[in-house]
Amino acid sequence: MRKLLVVALVLAGAVVAWLLWRQQRVTPLIVSGFIEAEQIRVGSRVGGRVAEVLVSEGQRVVRDQPLYRIEPYDLEQRLARAEAELAAARAAHAKLAGGYRPQELEQARARRDRLAAALARAQAGPRPGEIHIAEEQLKIAQANLEWAQAEFRYVMSLAKQQTAAQTEIDRVNRQLKSAAAQAAAAEQELALLREGTRKEEIAEARAALAEAQAALELLEAGYQAQDIEEAAARVAAAVAEAEMIRRQMAELTVRSPAECVVEVIDLQAGDLVAPNAPSVSLLDLSSMYVRTYVPAGQLERVRLGQRVPVRVDGIGDRLFTGRVTYIASEAEFTPRNIQTPEERSKQVFRLKVVLEEGQDRLRAGMMGDVLLEQGITKDEAHGARQ
Repeated sequence: MRKLLVVALVLAGAVVAWLLWRQQRVTPLIVSGFIEAEQIRVGSRVGGRVAEVLVSEGQRVVRDQPLYRIEPYDLEQRLARAEAELAAARAAHAKLAGGYRPQELEQARARRDRLAAALARAQAGPRPGEIHIAEEQLKIAQANLEWAQAEFRYVMSLAKQQTAAQTEIDRVNRQLKSAAAQAAAAEQELALLREGTRKEEIAEARAALAEAQAALELLEAGYQAQDIEEAAARVAAAVAEAEMIRRQMAELTVRSPAECVVEVIDLQAGDLVAPNAPSVSLLDLSSMYVRTYVPAGQLERVRLGQRVPVRVDGIGDRLFTGRVTYIASEAEFTPRNIQTPEERSKQVFRLKVVLEEGQDRLRAGMMGDVLLEQGITKDEAHGARQ
């Protein structure tokens, strides 16, 4: 009897402990939803006629894989013209930055030196030797004049005696006038030499030298900084124009931005696509998540950043790790496809649970259960929320 009593007491204690544990136990919080992937809608910034389509719907593509190509139309010709304009702009900038050629500088120096010599000659006036020569030339002219005068007198004396022909009279008359003119010219030339160079000629020579010196200094200084900057700006503009066309040509091939699955592509060769308009819909497999809903009364059991296991139909007992990244700020009515009829009248908050693993096995559209809390005690749940 005593043994039976002990066994009964032990059983009664176990039942009481189990009832207390069950009273403290929190009902597991498991919500369901579908696995989804981020949708990426891609297109071209330039648009045009489709040359070829390289993928089909449902196909898995990797990052930078071409999806379709567009005909270049006139972009190749525009790029060739832009590159030619860039080459011309660079050549013009190099010419200005390099300054004038050495031959141009030597030519300017030679002209400066020639004009400097001309000024010095003008300032120095005629040399003594030149004046002496002019004096001798005057003496010769005067001697010729005296001879012409003597011969003229002789012929005129014969003419009085009527023994000189008229032709002889005319000849000596011409000789006398010529000799007189030559003598007068020689006298004037000697006077000019003795007077020296005119002030106006010296001033003109000085001005020409100053002009040549300024031209030389201008060449030595090179082109103006503003002209070089303007040429550099033209180069920059030409570079930008060519780069813009290259970027437009890069847009002729539409590529996948990440590892994705082609969801929708309704294009054929020859179709026209508008610029800046989405033409292909992709599902990003690197950011798969479960969209699910939590009843309003259970919202306090969920927090942002919470790591939770996810069970997926068709994968077996394996649990995948997910993280709560979004909790809706406004309530909505329960979607019928994931909740029981009893709970449809309740308000829920939408959750987004991003899957941190399993991208190689999971597929968009699979059904999954998010195990937010799996039968822990109230104290554990309170501690987890803290």
